[in-house]
Amino acid sequence: MTEQTFRIEPHATPVDAGTRAGMLVDPGFGRVFTDHMVVINYAEGKGWYDPRVQARAPIQMDPASSVLHYAQEIFEGMKAYRTQDGGAALFRPDANARRFAQSAERMAMPPLPEPLFLESVRALVAADRDWIPGQEGGALYLRPFMFASEVFLGVKPSAEYLYMVIGSAVGAYFKSGTPTVSLWVSEDYTRAAPGGTGAAKCGGNYAASLLAQSDAIRRGCDQVVFLDAVERRWVEELGGMNIFFVFDDGSVVTPPLGGTILPGITRDSILTLARDQGVTVREERYAIDQWRADARSGRLREAFACGTAAVVTPIGTVRSVDGDFTIGNGGSAGELTLKLRTALVDIQRGLAPDPHGWVEKLF
Repeated sequence: MTEQTFRIEPHATPVDAGTRAGMLVDPGFGRVFTDHMVVINYAEGKGWYDPRVQARAPIQMDPASSVLHYAQEIFEGMKAYRTQDGGAALFRPDANARRFAQSAERMAMPPLPEPLFLESVRALVAADRDWIPGQEGGALYLRPFMFASEVFLGVKPSAEYLYMVIGSAVGAYFKSGTPTVSLWVSEDYTRAAPGGTGAAKCGGNYAASLLAQSDAIRRGCDQVVFLDAVERRWVEELGGMNIFFVFDDGSVVTPPLGGTILPGITRDSILTLARDQGVTVREERYAIDQWRADARSGRLREAFACGTAAVVTPIGTVRSVDGDFTIGNGGSAGELTLKLRTALVDIQRGLAPDPHGWVEKLF
């Protein structure tokens, strides 16, 4: 299916240029939405059909729609970036398409063909290209998602689905006022267990993290960090980001994938960029007690979280029921953290060569 198969229904009354410019000055994150959305239907026996770009509008939904009762839902997060020449580009959209299909399979949903996924995000960016912020750190955040839309009550995979893409002009993800974030170690809640849905990007994983995240905020922290569900010892990931550790010998460690950790595209990119720079990288388990000891001894020099929304974010302090500890000086990003972040952002925005073919120029 090619881009020409998308039916284009332009918004009859889009936001005017002056109002849009004002909205893009300081859009925050996830609150400023574009004029259009992509919609594709699926029905068992018919497959995917009627791909279209239309005016963004509320969804009319029957109260017996199966997603409301059995939570068959998945999503992706990706960005369109303004490049140095005034154009726009996507970063590794093929990886998002592949992960979206893998999430669908885990949730017993029909995988959207990867070429159709790619055409859908291209079509939305083409329709809403003027919504891409030009300021540093700004981007057009793209949210492809799919949910079960069959009207029935009964525990079985749905026979009908709706796939959509919406766009949101965004600025920086964190607004804490400091260059580092603070974490709360959750002792009471876990994010995912072996055999569960931890590697799928489904809404249920995030819903399960919200109570722990609220606990972190009540304790004055920006984010929660989860331990494994079996031993409650091994560091896994944050509520919505992967985590990295940098040691005094220059090496880097990140928890290994194994079904309980989301295979982040930013995570994979950081691993590649670090190795490109000659950094020794290990994917291995790292215990919370070891993290505390290494931070206090100085063996651990830096730690950072990463993801599409927040990019690369330095971690300054960690709090838990067993006491708090600081990483480095606690208030600034480490040298390697900054170096990796700069390398990644420069590729995304066309400021540096792209040796791995990650960037797809759109216009």
